[in-house]
Amino acid sequence: MASSSGPSLNEELQCSICLEVFTDPVTTPCGHNFCRTCLNKCWTNSQTCFCPLCKEKFSKRPDLKINTTLGKLVQHFKKLNQESEVFCDFCGERKQKAVKTCLMCQSSYCDSHLEPHRRVPRLKKHKLINPVENLEDYICQKHERPLELFCRDDQACVCLSCTEGEHRTHNTVPIEEESREKKTLASNDCFLTSSQTVHISNWMIIGLGVLLVAALMYTSSCDSLLSYIPCVLIPEAMSCPATKSSPAKRCQSDQLKMMEENIELKRRNTELEQEITDLKKRNTELEQENTELKRRNTELKRRNTELKKQFIEQLTQTGLKFVQKFAVDVTLDPDTADPSLILSDDGKQVRHGDVKQNVPENPKRFNFCFSILTKQGFSSGRFYYEVQVKGKTGWRLGVARESINREAITLTPEHGVWILLLMNENYILFDSPFVSLSQRVKLEKVGVFVDYEEGLVSFYDAESRSHIYSFTGQTFTDKLYPYFHPGFNDEGKNSNPLIITPVR
Repeated sequence: MASSSGPSLNEELQCSICLEVFTDPVTTPCGHNFCRTCLNKCWTNSQTCFCPLCKEKFSKRPDLKINTTLGKLVQHFKKLNQESEVFCDFCGERKQKAVKTCLMCQSSYCDSHLEPHRRVPRLKKHKLINPVENLEDYICQKHERPLELFCRDDQACVCLSCTEGEHRTHNTVPIEEESREKKTLASNDCFLTSSQTVHISNWMIIGLGVLLVAALMYTSSCDSLLSYIPCVLIPEAMSCPATKSSPAKRCQSDQLKMMEENIELKRRNTELEQEITDLKKRNTELEQENTELKRRNTELKRRNTELKKQFIEQLTQTGLKFVQKFAVDVTLDPDTADPSLILSDDGKQVRHGDVKQNVPENPKRFNFCFSILTKQGFSSGRFYYEVQVKGKTGWRLGVARESINREAITLTPEHGVWILLLMNENYILFDSPFVSLSQRVKLEKVGVFVDYEEGLVSFYDAESRSHIYSFTGQTFTDKLYPYFHPGFNDEGKNSNPLIITPVR
């Protein structure tokens, strides 16, 4: 299995605006990096300054300076890439330098041979990267499919086919999920909690007050000592040359002035002590408010959890009797079918074939995903359908939004897929968190129910008429389509089709 270190370094050193390796990298206050020229152009065409990646707005335009450490890393990376030239795989005797490498075609192209990838709709969807020789770092060498999952047991990137083979019992998650968790752990170590910040600020205020009081007491003591010095011991030269009064009178005047200053200092010291007391009182109030907010937040979370539990319980108690009222008649759409799938004439059955079929190009068609949608889509209301899965060892069912990636599917709600799947005798749902169910009885017919406005996707055992699982609190904006994946044929072990059955 290939390592994922090559692709990760290449992507981390790319500007998300121009999608090229950084040039004069600068860092925004939110921690993201861009080419200095790219970011300046972006802000020049906008009335407000914000991060193009996370959309955080800045009250004023940040003073951006080049990230020298990242710049040195980019220079080192460019130097490594320049040491090995990549040539076009399709040039004749006179090889031209490659300008791009295609992960889907697993080939490198010069500028002229890359032209079909810029023109043909199907090829325009392919993943192009800067020319590389080590394509094995991006492609699973065993199954020749893109590496899109991460095996936490082996700490390596794997493809979907691997999860049905040697990694079928391992803990695998989408690469994006693994990346998010590691970034979250790293960011949590960089910040103090709010209670630690309040604790530090308290001692800073108290320490400042103690220093000021000590300074004023020292000044006051010196002034008191000066008041006991006999006037005759004060040299004549210390008197003001403009005055013609006697040394005794001048001394009395100076003492009176120092007394007034001392009184003023004591008054200011009293005011400062009062301000410190007020600050401590306000800080205590803020701590109490913070504690109350935390309590209310915890209560809201607990309440939301209870409401979600009650909602699912009510839905479970209601069962199929309620949701079957919203049954719809759906048929499979051949224009979306992966070339490896075989459909029945009535559009109600689909299974996986051993070879790809010669089918017309269509922008709606899935490639490398062995998936298919129905002709019917829904953008409001409720709908329900049932599918027979009897005799199968692997499958995926659910709904997907219309804008789903047709080249490489990530099986999470964040990417527009809500499914239940069978793999290695376990029923799995990619919710947050990841859910694995062990059914006592193997499913033979599955019911899928969607409430568009409520953001709900539920799965039922249609034979035992029992509830399996529900995705709740979702937000739907695209049209939703029933989604099917019959699983690999597996040398005939999983040859049974998925069958859309009438709802009784």
